[in-house]
Formats: sequence, structure tokens, C-alpha cells
Amino acid sequence: MNYATFASTWIQAVQPILDDAVSSKLCAGINVLIRQGGKEVAYMQAGYSDIEEKKPLRRDSIFRMWSMTKPITATAAMILVQRGQLDLMDPVEKFLPGFKDGKVETPDGEVPVYRAVRVMDLLGMTAGVQYPLFGIGKAGLGAGEIVGMAEGAIRAGGGIPTVELMNRLGQYPLAFQPGTQFSYSMCADVLAAVVEVVSGKRYSDFLQEELFRPLGMKDTDFWVPQEKQDRFVTPYSWQEGELTPWSGLLFGVGEYSRRPDFEAGGAGLTSTVEDYARFTQMLLGGGELDGVRILTPATVKFLTTPQLTEKPLKTLFHNLEGYSYGKLMRVCVDPGQVAGITSLGEYGWDGAMGTYFANFPMEDMTMVCCQNVIGGDGGHVMRRIRNAVASVASKKE
Repeated sequence: MNYATFASTWIQAVQPILDDAVSSKLCAGINVLIRQGGKEVAYMQAGYSDIEEKKPLRRDSIFRMWSMTKPITATAAMILVQRGQLDLMDPVEKFLPGFKDGKVETPDGEVPVYRAVRVMDLLGMTAGVQYPLFGIGKAGLGAGEIVGMAEGAIRAGGGIPTVELMNRLGQYPLAFQPGTQFSYSMCADVLAAVVEVVSGKRYSDFLQEELFRPLGMKDTDFWVPQEKQDRFVTPYSWQEGELTPWSGLLFGVGEYSRRPDFEAGGAGLTSTVEDYARFTQMLLGGGELDGVRILTPATVKFLTTPQLTEKPLKTLFHNLEGYSYGKLMRVCVDPGQVAGITSLGEYGWDGAMGTYFANFPMEDMTMVCCQNVIGGDGGHVMRRIRNAVASVASKKE
């Protein structure tokens, strides 16, 4: 297979999209890395790490990954599962007592859960917990209060540890009975707390020991040390066609100058395009990268297989037609319904500031894109990039 030919074609197709996104002020800076056949075949970038300082984006620029933290958290849980240390049928209350004797909010008042929330529910976002901002009922308000506690502690110069915070979350009523609906939520944050309890290690320490250091992900963590701050991109907010620096907190994360107490398994990590591509390549390689095995092929197959049954599938995001969900990632089940070019079994996820990855097993290809803009139309940019990349890729031989 002549990857050099594909690389040239990808660059010709994708680079103008990146340049246009920057010139149109849809983002400050953006980069894309593509690997196929186990090799890097194309890298492209455009724009700035900081607009005001005219600091060019770099290949090793560090981004806020936000929800692209979630697939890493799912992988962390599966490391424990394949070792027999964690059972997916385990009730979450076994590790987080705050979830014991759970209640569900209904129009007729609160009722007991018909069964305990399970670890498997966390992987499929079917646990009944919510996110702030777009959550519903007491569960949504509870998530807002929990995040408010975390952010208040951060502003005061401290923090609330992951396990403690998730135990508090478990004391609020659920929005629905476990396993009956899909709801994008703090499930991954709860799962991170479970990993911490089962492993007996702080969540970030577990990730460093089991994933990041073995895979050579040297710039991935929940904070950015002083010696790396010059590579940490300035995040921007898009409003009415203009980009302005953004410095807020969201979902209990946003202070990266020190190691946080709350290590959010759903949104907390920072990384580079190259680091994250090492993670996605490990998945694409059946759990192994450069001779280092993280997961078994069977575990990767399970991790990348959809899990939603018919009823919760009906409550999946409306922009994910053609996909199912499971293990904190989308999984393509019907390419013909997807509003874009893809193939059966493609999986991945994205982040609210424009980070994105997609693995195409049929084409033996992974793509990772990084940008840091909140409130803009990063999805429009990513769809254009993804279609250009996927249209060139050939099936593996």
C-alpha cells in the first residue's frame, strides 16, 4: 500500500480546511494527525497557540481534551476488568457508598431504584446521573450543586477529592431507573472514582502507571507543570464571529496550574495530538503499541462494541444517527444513516472545545484533531475534516 500517495492527497484535501477555519475565526489554531497501517502518514496544522502573542501552534502544543478524557477512563476500567479486579455487574455502591439506597425522581415523587446502578451502566451512560446545565430534575440540579462545590473549592485555592465528590453525587435522586435510558452525564467521573477505589491508587497515578508512561504519552495529565506552560494553548470563546480568550471553569475543571483534587474522568485531561494518537493507535492495534500491551484483543473488541439496547438507543443524541454508544464512545452501526463518510465499526469521541478522534478499523486508520474553542461551530469544521480524511482512506489489505 502506497501511504505516501495517500499522505499527499490528505494534505491537499485537509490543509485548506484548516486554513479556512483559522481565517474565518472559527478557531485560533488547529492540528490533525493521521496514522494508517500502524504508521504516521500525515500531520497538518494551522493558526496560533495564542492569537494576541502571534504564537504559532506547534505539534507538541498542549490542549484541553475535555470529553476525550472519557474513552481513556473507559480503558482504565477495562484494564481492571480484564484482570478480574472489577466486575461490570458490580453495583457502584460497593465502591461508593453514597449510591446506596438510591432513589429515582418520578412525576409521582421519589421511588426506590429497581436495581442498583452497575459499573456497566457507567460505561453506557445509562446510570441515571446527569450533567449540570442540560441535566433534568433533581439529578440535574444535584450535578450542578456538586460541580459548584468543586469549582468553589478550586477558586478558594483547594479542591474536593474525586471519590468524596462522587459519593456526594450519589446521594441525589437519579433522573431515571438504571439501564432504561441514555443520558450524557457525569458517569465517566463516577467511573474514575470507582477505578480509584478498586486500584487503591489516585486516579491520575493509575493512569500514569498503567497507560501514559507505558504508551509514551509524556504530555498527558490533569494539569500542566510550569515547565510546559509555554506549550499550553490559550482557549477561546467564539461569539458573533470573534474569538476572545476564555478562562472559566466548567464541570469542575479549568485550573491547570496545579494538580487538582478532583480528577474528572469525563473532562479533566490535557494532552497533545501526538500523545492522544498513541492512545488511539493502541486501541486500533488490538491493545498493543510498539511492543507494549495494555489490553487484550478481546478486551478491545468489547470496548469498541455498542451496548445500548433498543429503549435507551432511542434517547441517544439526535446528531448521532447511524451510531450506537457504549464504553464511553460512539460506534457506527449503520454507515448509511451517518451524515458523513464513514464505515461500519468506526468509533471515537470528541470534546466540547473541538478535540476529536475517530478510529476506522476497516481501513486500519486513526485520526486525531485538536483545537480549543468553546461556543463555536467546531462540529462543522470537524465534519469537513473527517469527510476529507475518510474519503481518501483505502481499506486495509
